[in-house]
Amino acid sequence: MLFDSSIRKELARSFGATLVVLITVVMTMMLIRVLGQASRGSVAPSDVMLVMGFTVLGQLSTILSLSLFITVVGTLSRMYRDSEMVIWFSAGRGLMSLLAPLLRFSWPIMLTIAALSLVVWPWANRQIQQLRSQYEQRSDVDRIAPGEFQESSNGSRVFFIDKDTPDTNAATNVFIATSEGHRETVTSAQNARLELRDGERLALLFKGQRLETMLDKPGLRISEFAEYGTVIDHVAQSDANIGEVKTRDTWELARNPAPAQQAELGWRLGLAFAALNFVVLGLAVAIVNPRAGRSTSLVLALFAFMVYYNLMTLGQAWVGAGRVGLLPFMLALHGGTLLLGLLMLAARHNRWSLRALLSRGASA
Repeated sequence: MLFDSSIRKELARSFGATLVVLITVVMTMMLIRVLGQASRGSVAPSDVMLVMGFTVLGQLSTILSLSLFITVVGTLSRMYRDSEMVIWFSAGRGLMSLLAPLLRFSWPIMLTIAALSLVVWPWANRQIQQLRSQYEQRSDVDRIAPGEFQESSNGSRVFFIDKDTPDTNAATNVFIATSEGHRETVTSAQNARLELRDGERLALLFKGQRLETMLDKPGLRISEFAEYGTVIDHVAQSDANIGEVKTRDTWELARNPAPAQQAELGWRLGLAFAALNFVVLGLAVAIVNPRAGRSTSLVLALFAFMVYYNLMTLGQAWVGAGRVGLLPFMLALHGGTLLLGLLMLAARHNRWSLRALLSRGASA
């Protein structure tokens, strides 16, 4: 009981500190990334914090997995360095006996990672996609800032308005320059009003002038009007691109045998299986060499984490391209990693070595 409680308390303290540091680093990186997207016009400036929050929430399963791996390796390495492991070993506790308290500590984290990867990940992606779609599908008039020349979303129009009226659908001193094929038009009006008719947003211009020029023909056509209507845009239907694979629910992916759907399903399931493998690998690789630096085990852990996740990304691409099936890939990567970790753990527990095996073979 003392053995289990001391190990789990040490793991809890280390996990909390590691998680706070990693979340802080990831939030800073995501904030810089989202600010860059906002500066390019992909995200509304008012939605920066929302997009960053949903992005961090979607990446939380990876953060928890890395925190768990670092916690296991860092805690056991410290116990080796401070000779606490020697005391436990001399008391009759082998390396395999550490696996039970590690799993008792890790199972709530593993369930949280599974819930985040299977449920929260697609939900967060849907929210981000919806925010981006709403910003991209905003009307050309919504893009206009009073007193500034603004280009439309497709680049075919340039607007200028002087909106000094209290009505948000009315404006004064309107200027619209349009380029369509071989025709260029410049329209100006004293007043304008927006109206919605048959699913189209119309700009009704009053008391203005229209200049039309054909690029392939000489001449200029000038006309004056008391009222003139032009289509600004079509009213966009609110749709969060539910066809995107990352935004689909997990049960929908499981029912769809398409390679792209299966690849995304394998990624989400892999995040859950990776947490278990990291616990076993952390116990197997955590050791301190007195002649090496203190951070050697952590460097190896980070390297193993990067290799594992790169293999998951590579496998996702292969499954999506139809080069390999989902089940063989899951068995090869996650099952093979678990088997490798258990073999390494058994070798250290029983003190197997290649030299001893070779000497036994030579003596036989």
